[in-house]
Amino acid sequence: MDDIRLSICIPTYNFGEFIGATLQSIIKQATDEVEIVVVDGASTDNTAEVVRAFQKQFHNLSYHRLDKRGGIDRDMAKAVELARGQYSWLFSSDDVMKDDAIKSIVEEIKLGFDMYLCGFTLCTREMRPIKDHAILNIKSNAEFDLSKQEDRLIYFNLAQTTSAFFSFMGSLVFKKSRWDGMEIDETFVGSLWAHVARIFRMIPDGLRLKYLAKPYLYKRGDNDSFMDKGPVHRFRMAIEGYYRLADTFFNKNSFEVFHIKRVVRNEFPPGRFLEAKLYIKEKGETRDTELLNHLVAQVYNGSSLLNKSYLLLYKVVPLYPFKVARSSYRKAKSFLHGWKT
Repeated sequence: MDDIRLSICIPTYNFGEFIGATLQSIIKQATDEVEIVVVDGASTDNTAEVVRAFQKQFHNLSYHRLDKRGGIDRDMAKAVELARGQYSWLFSSDDVMKDDAIKSIVEEIKLGFDMYLCGFTLCTREMRPIKDHAILNIKSNAEFDLSKQEDRLIYFNLAQTTSAFFSFMGSLVFKKSRWDGMEIDETFVGSLWAHVARIFRMIPDGLRLKYLAKPYLYKRGDNDSFMDKGPVHRFRMAIEGYYRLADTFFNKNSFEVFHIKRVVRNEFPPGRFLEAKLYIKEKGETRDTELLNHLVAQVYNGSSLLNKSYLLLYKVVPLYPFKVARSSYRKAKSFLHGWKT
């Protein structure tokens, strides 16, 4: 057990179509000091068959199939619980690790930070790269102790997306001992953000974090398993979830709360809400209209000119011209991307 330095922890459910590519990208660069822990939340597809085939290729791959579906929060926690390494790297079962990523991370963890936050590249569902995801407003590696107010202020001010606040599990590499020192917060189980609550609870006791600006993985897009109830309910999970995290772990009028809510607004510009509004109209899901309006009012709450402008855009932009403009933009973007490549 002491020889394992890095555990790559993969919770999964019905991702048999994708998990093979994920495992292949890891195994081809893994060494004896690396293990892979797959926790399967009772998949009904061919996930077990795919993973067991890869076990023949890599002796440090363990597969744990649960008796019933526990949800991503519990499955994520279970994967880390079963890990034997000094550090754990949470990883999505439909993403792909970039070449030499493990070598780089194994070198980084020698420095002993409590957590490493990795960059990643956004892709299409077919894994065609689109762009590197924005996390912090800096282009180089940086170190922070989030228990120190001055470091925390700098870090929160640099945040561009909720990935800076640990939303994307594939970005997270952390000391297992620090994780184990915090029990799962049952009040956040089912929210998608129990792992974020766990990390926020580490901050007062010291959380030395190193930001790794370089992308270490490809993130598959258009494959959100939590979109089953439509975009409005998915938006609700993100918006209300992060507002609740902010209000639970930080003082109401603190800079931490301000920046978390600012970042949520960054992730939900008027165009995203207009797309949801268009979805409701086209699908006839009118029961979601009230919820969508509530989320818009929540995100654009405040007297700033930006909030007022965003709220006005959401209310007055007609949907048909928006649909035409969106379609034209996507076609132009696709053409330019193809031309560049």
